[in-house]
Amino acid sequence: MSSLTSQPSKKAIRSPGGSTNSQGGSGGGGSRGSTGQTVKFARRTSSGRYVSLSREDLDLSGELSGDYMNYTVHIPSTPDNQPMESSVAAKAEEQYVSNSLFTGGFNSVTRAHLMDKVIDSEVNHPQMAGSKGSRCGMPACDGKVMTDERGEDIHPCDCRFKICRDCFLDAQKDRGLCPGCKELYKSADYDEDVDYSSGALPLPPPGKGDNNMTMTKRNQGGDFDHNRWLFETKGTYGYGSAYWPQEDIYGNGGDDGMQGGVMDGTEKPWKPLSRIIPVPAAIISPYRLLILVRLVVLCFFLAWRVMHPNIDAVWLWLMSVVCEIWFAFSWILDQIPKLCPVTRSTDLQALHDKFDQPSPSNPAGRSDLPGIDLFVSTADPEKEPPLVTANTILSILAVDYPVEKVSCYVSDDGGALLTFEAMAEAASFADLWVPFCRKHNIEPRNPETYFSMKSDPTKNKSRPDFVKDRRKIKREYDEFKVRINALPDSIRRRSDAFNAREEMKMLKHMRENGSDPLEPVKVPKATWMADGTHWPGTWTFGAPEHSKGDHAGILQVMLKPPSYDPLLGNADDKLVDFTDVDTRLPMFVYMSREKRPGYDHNKKAGAMNALVRSSAVLSNGPFILNLDCDHYFYNCKAIREGMCFMMDRGGEDICYIQFPQRFEGIDPSDRYANRNTVFFDGNMRALDGLQGPVYVGTGCMFRRFALYGFDPPNTNKAPVKMDSETQALNATEFDADLDINLLPKRFGNSTMLAESIPICEFQARPLADHPAVKYGRPPGALRVPREPLDAATVAEAVSVISCWYEDKTEWGDRVGWIYGSVTEDVVTGYRMHNRGWRSVYCVTKRDAFRGSAPINLTDRLHQVLRWATGSVEIFFSRNNALLGSKRIMFLQRLFYVNVGVYPFTSIFLIVYCFLPALSLFSGRFIVETVSVTFLVYLLTITFCLIGLAILEVKWSGISLEEWWRNEQFWLISGTSAHLAAVVQGLLKVIAGIEISFTLTSKSAAEDEEDIFADLYLVKWTSLMIPPIVIAMVNIIAIAFAFSRTIYSTVPQWSKLVGGTFFSFWVLAHLYPFAKGLMGRRGKTPTIVFVWSGLIAIIISLLWIAINPPEGGSTDPTGGGFQFP
Repeated sequence: MSSLTSQPSKKAIRSPGGSTNSQGGSGGGGSRGSTGQTVKFARRTSSGRYVSLSREDLDLSGELSGDYMNYTVHIPSTPDNQPMESSVAAKAEEQYVSNSLFTGGFNSVTRAHLMDKVIDSEVNHPQMAGSKGSRCGMPACDGKVMTDERGEDIHPCDCRFKICRDCFLDAQKDRGLCPGCKELYKSADYDEDVDYSSGALPLPPPGKGDNNMTMTKRNQGGDFDHNRWLFETKGTYGYGSAYWPQEDIYGNGGDDGMQGGVMDGTEKPWKPLSRIIPVPAAIISPYRLLILVRLVVLCFFLAWRVMHPNIDAVWLWLMSVVCEIWFAFSWILDQIPKLCPVTRSTDLQALHDKFDQPSPSNPAGRSDLPGIDLFVSTADPEKEPPLVTANTILSILAVDYPVEKVSCYVSDDGGALLTFEAMAEAASFADLWVPFCRKHNIEPRNPETYFSMKSDPTKNKSRPDFVKDRRKIKREYDEFKVRINALPDSIRRRSDAFNAREEMKMLKHMRENGSDPLEPVKVPKATWMADGTHWPGTWTFGAPEHSKGDHAGILQVMLKPPSYDPLLGNADDKLVDFTDVDTRLPMFVYMSREKRPGYDHNKKAGAMNALVRSSAVLSNGPFILNLDCDHYFYNCKAIREGMCFMMDRGGEDICYIQFPQRFEGIDPSDRYANRNTVFFDGNMRALDGLQGPVYVGTGCMFRRFALYGFDPPNTNKAPVKMDSETQALNATEFDADLDINLLPKRFGNSTMLAESIPICEFQARPLADHPAVKYGRPPGALRVPREPLDAATVAEAVSVISCWYEDKTEWGDRVGWIYGSVTEDVVTGYRMHNRGWRSVYCVTKRDAFRGSAPINLTDRLHQVLRWATGSVEIFFSRNNALLGSKRIMFLQRLFYVNVGVYPFTSIFLIVYCFLPALSLFSGRFIVETVSVTFLVYLLTITFCLIGLAILEVKWSGISLEEWWRNEQFWLISGTSAHLAAVVQGLLKVIAGIEISFTLTSKSAAEDEEDIFADLYLVKWTSLMIPPIVIAMVNIIAIAFAFSRTIYSTVPQWSKLVGGTFFSFWVLAHLYPFAKGLMGRRGKTPTIVFVWSGLIAIIISLLWIAINPPEGGSTDPTGGGFQFP
């Protein structure tokens, strides 16, 4: 296990033969990763077994059947055995690797299955696995010729004989002769290893031919500019050059110049990338004053209530006082953290000028922005339609960010072939969709949403060929949807055909062996891939090692990493003319972690941690953005908006950027507060003025280094001198409590993973272009192209997603997403805040992301139940904010305390909702007499609440209707899902019993064309019982009290009005719930009325039996009312 004190480079980690960790990454040998696993390249037969690819091994095999043979690829590590140019050899190896489906796991060999065909449809993009290409010219070989970034054939010999990689290696092993011209292959000189330790790229000296001219001459196409060359001091640019002096040329600590700043004649003045816009004092000052006034009035009111009991109904008074005290405490926890709301803005032009602007030191305009890995998680293609996930992937691949800096990973926790082929179809369609979006500046870049928009598509489009291009892409997208929707039937028919063939083979074999013809044929019902081999993941009909909880780890590079320089299209390449449009696609990887019986896979949190580890090995983007499969990029510049905060001055201690969640398909009235705008535009903006917003599970951009469980950098210490891309950092500089020898205990045994940590930490730093930036990096350090993928690297990525990797490590405890709660998102964010990190809330003018939310009442209640259950688990765990460290701010701690406490409010809320009915039944009120003092307190508290609501609407930007919907659903969920969560949490903590509230019946919608049809579905669930009982008991109580008051000799109208007012308050909040029960035309399941009616009658009769009213029989006039 290497320590963090070493100075690894990306090239040392990944280049072929560049280090002992990746020996054989480019040619052939036992390709071993850092953990020592062997990568075996083979082609699987129709029976699912592996057959050798080497003719030499076939000759040595003798009588052995090819179905049982494995070929271990020997990857030579010396230049003598690699006659091609080094970069060509590495790219050919990368193509070879990207065309392989890697599988492996616990106690098994990592295999690379070469796939000639990934999907049934044709693949055109050269980056994609299974892309079409020329066939090898060798007899009896059907391999594909090696290709470059544009998909053009690579010819290792001047005779241009077409040969595949395997045949080329065989020819080299034999005599080194080209099979076409029979001449020796020419060996190209190796480029010497480039030292990027200064953070700069070398400029070759003039005078060695056209290939060694500076970027200035190559770009302009003219004669060599000697003056420019003389200005480029020492033949380098970047840190250590005339543009980036190593020493402080302005003196020590001078304020009149930048220390180590970029000297560029066209440089603009330093500008911040973001700024804070405070709430106007005319709004925030009265808001804070009203909070103070209401707090003082509440204290006086509660004191008055305690000192003036109702002697006639002590029980009623006591219950009301206890509930009111708890409500006051809950209001303080919710309201006090809202004292400091802020709004932030970004400057995208300043970001472009600082990181992407061409300059004399960067004439090609290569981006200096850090890389980012985007995660999409899905688990079940039946519940999460593959078409939705595919559209999300397409919106990611088309994002407006340097293509070479973006890597997209999809985690299929179900291991379904349907998801795999849907992702392959999406990668294939991206060949047209992504350049189309770049050419015409399309927004949004989700094709389903874009083509469904009702607005004029030609608005703000200047190109004359837009309408023609859009029509072609729309036709291709319709065909793409047909292919996606037909995948289940296609896979089923294909599997049935192959299984029938296997049965016939087995039956023929039995007949030849003389077996009993009546004996049933035992052939597993396998699921088959497009190339005619077994799918290594979950089969449609589960089998050992092929079920949802038992399958190997799978990793497929759907789109290999793009070239570092743009690849401009032309009029003949594609269906659409993409002349002068960059046709590259970001790296795209499909991953399904290994699952085995007996292991706790920790649901979504475990899948996210597997993505963190595999991406660290493959791309190691210093930032991570995770999305749910139904959330897509609505703003293609969202990543740049987030980078404005991360790369700004003071951004080194930001752990994540949380974007607000916006939803589509919500009914116009937002009956059940699905948009949750009060939380996202109110609470989250307020937290942004403290230590930062909470992590809500999706639409969040993380700093990878913060996810590893490290503390934020201490900017008060003297900055460490930055002299290389992978600056030497001791483990104690990361974490004072971390011992070098304990690295495997924290992160596991992967050396590549451990070596990637200092790299991602350094690359995530902001530029040191301002004296106030004390923890930055020099400009130009991230313009170095990444090394191509090799077999050892991908094999290591398969190893770190195995089910055993997390054993005896701190993954899920301190590192990555935290385990132990159904709301792992809140806990993960809390742990970072608890270590001293801060977060930022990024609200963009155009919504960054959009997704879907359940609009059905029952689905919404179950969603809230899951959240509340997680909060109860947090309250009873060591993640309770009351046990937090001193690094978390006081007001931030109050918010996290409220996160664990708010479900318990349901106990008091249910009691308080029954109090008006009990008051009406008994003829008593919560106070002895409705005095002027009581009314003054009540009106003051109410008017303060209304004033706070109006002011909160002003600074948050929400509407009063949205605020009222939130209040209504607060009572609905508080009397149903929150109570169930408390019961479920207490049973789990005390007795270890887990209860799940699931749907038990369902009524179908009649109008399938109505986009809001699901709103009217009535799905019975036990969560509906408490609100129904509360509503019916209050209605019965109002009717009972009204009848009694009318027929009484001395009507007590004041008590009737008081009790009726509070009952109507309860019923007004339950109005959306009642509408949900009525459905579209009042068709409510009979069970709803049966349960609610019986319970309401029982409660009413029980109360009358316990406390019968004073009968009217004592009235001689007979005017009283006697309850029968």
